[in-house]
Amino acid sequence: MNFEEVRQYQPGDEIRTIDWNVTARTGEAYVKKFTEERDLTVLLMVDASASGLFGSRTLSKRELAAEVAAILAFCAIRNGDRAGLLLFTSEVELFVPPRKGRQHVLRLVREMLYHEPKHTGTNLREALNYCNRVLSRKAVVFLITDFQAIEYQRALLATHQRHDLVAVSITDPAERELPPAGRFVFEDSETGEQMEVDLSNPRFRDRFRNAAAERAEVVRQVMVRNGIDHMVLETDKDYLPALRTFFKNRMRRLARS
Repeated sequence: MNFEEVRQYQPGDEIRTIDWNVTARTGEAYVKKFTEERDLTVLLMVDASASGLFGSRTLSKRELAAEVAAILAFCAIRNGDRAGLLLFTSEVELFVPPRKGRQHVLRLVREMLYHEPKHTGTNLREALNYCNRVLSRKAVVFLITDFQAIEYQRALLATHQRHDLVAVSITDPAERELPPAGRFVFEDSETGEQMEVDLSNPRFRDRFRNAAAERAEVVRQVMVRNGIDHMVLETDKDYLPALRTFFKNRMRRLARS
């Protein structure tokens, strides 16, 4: 509810809306008039770190994140809502304040597609804290990332308490299951650290699979424990059915609450 103006009291007005300061100055009863704000503010927080460049299928994780964010932005504008963008790595690299209009959304899409990150790492905590500082009004915040980060839970909860937070995990099948393909040198895209591994070793592949499942379960439990809406999108699958299912379930849940 947004304050619009004050007007003279009329029989039947809610007593709790009386503006006592104006009433005292004028000697006549005045009430505050409010209007309900029906449009939303949508902020797209998109991970632009180097780990997003990885992709073992048609799309990289960053490309999938950009496509999903673009769809969400166009949906927001179609509903008459404001849409903004926050691109982050180990620092917040770009913030475009929420606005309405098709041209504005096209700008957001261009920024997502053509922005050249200055850093390679990921700092979810800093990005979430920045979001909480710059958004003065409650917003629907879509956090689109692969969650390859540490020490972000407290900031995540703080954002969830201030806004309607939706976490979107972007994953790739090769991050969950390695093929039996012999010896390879792997490089961490964010730190540059290299390690030679033998993918023909089934014990190594089992350890990798178990560690990946454990990381995914930790993220899932964080969301469930804090009541944060969460969906997982994969680079090897069509994301549209997953988006439809998620929002149908979300609408049903919100209608019951």
